[in-house]
Amino acid sequence: MRLDGIAAVAPHLIERLDQFRNFTMAHPRLVTARDELLDAIDGAAPGSLVLVLGPTGVGKTTLRTKVENLLVQQMTPAMTADPGCLPFVSVEVPPPDSGRFRWRAYFSRLLAAMNEPLIDSKITQHAPGVHAAATSFVGMDLAYAVEQALRHRRPPVVFVDEAQHLARIPSGRRLSDQLDVIKAIANRTQTVHVLPGTYELLAFRNLSAQLSRRSLDLHFERYRADSAGDRQVFQSVLLTFQRQLPLAEAEPDLMASWEFLYERSVGCVGILKEWLMRACVRSIRRGATTLSREHLEKTALSISQCEKILAESREGETRLNDNEDSKLRFRTLLGIEPQSRQNEAQQPPLPKLPSPNRKSARAQPLQQFRNALRTLTTACPTTLPRKHYGPRSWPIFLPR
Repeated sequence: MRLDGIAAVAPHLIERLDQFRNFTMAHPRLVTARDELLDAIDGAAPGSLVLVLGPTGVGKTTLRTKVENLLVQQMTPAMTADPGCLPFVSVEVPPPDSGRFRWRAYFSRLLAAMNEPLIDSKITQHAPGVHAAATSFVGMDLAYAVEQALRHRRPPVVFVDEAQHLARIPSGRRLSDQLDVIKAIANRTQTVHVLPGTYELLAFRNLSAQLSRRSLDLHFERYRADSAGDRQVFQSVLLTFQRQLPLAEAEPDLMASWEFLYERSVGCVGILKEWLMRACVRSIRRGATTLSREHLEKTALSISQCEKILAESREGETRLNDNEDSKLRFRTLLGIEPQSRQNEAQQPPLPKLPSPNRKSARAQPLQQFRNALRTLTTACPTTLPRKHYGPRSWPIFLPR
């Protein structure tokens, strides 16, 4: 974000705006994701892939920066002993050009991140004794230079940011081929590759059993309004940002509009911070001394934009969070008796009720009818002859 236009309006606020732009807060979701990612990097087998999935604007880039700073602190003794050692390598995947992902652009960025010289002058490797004219690598051939650089610089982890761009390929190419390239480099160089990205990465999640075995999932979730704890944490985040706002006078009361701020940020701290930065710039350029509701409304994302973010977030959360039905289905596929059936088997059987005698059940109404008939004939002496009585005929009683 350019701050040159603010210099003419409020030069004394330039430094405070820059401080707010670089300010990051260790909120609970970020701390949990940071610890889980460090555990995954240290505990994963060499050559593994770690997929960091979350909605756009949740703070995945901030998470990567936090982990990189911690890795630098951990690797300081090793870098002192060997200046050529790197604590990490970080690269952002370029978006596809005209619908085609270009591996050469990706490998060139990866080599530049390792300060590899003469990237455009790499030559094709030939058999010993065979000399060929130096020709530039194209496409996959540049992967060999990447492998050699990773072997010599020995970083424990490679961050591949915006990894969802790997999935944007022509329909004729298999998605598994894209991730197989990353997996092959990770395996040959024995480095853990961390792939932060949006829920579009779910397309890579279970393409094959081999990829599933070598991959780990880390879900960086947003704050949800249907959770009382998440609402409380989100309000605490608002208070922290409120104290850091680069305004001339008293702090605005963001808590009075917390529902609106949650609505247009969809519970994502990264979206919230960028929104507050835009609102502050608008407020300062118009000579205001505080942040008003009008500044927030004019710089907020539209409803259609928020609906798109929410729809992708809910779909990704549903696919990542295992429910009881999926657990029961998997246990059934494994041949393990479901827990509910085990509990039923442990309960004592209910006592059996005696089954009624069908013959006596049919005879009971007939016997009652006969008893009533006998009572009536005794009370009424003037009746039809006895031969008209029977189980299939009704008696006819004559008046006296």
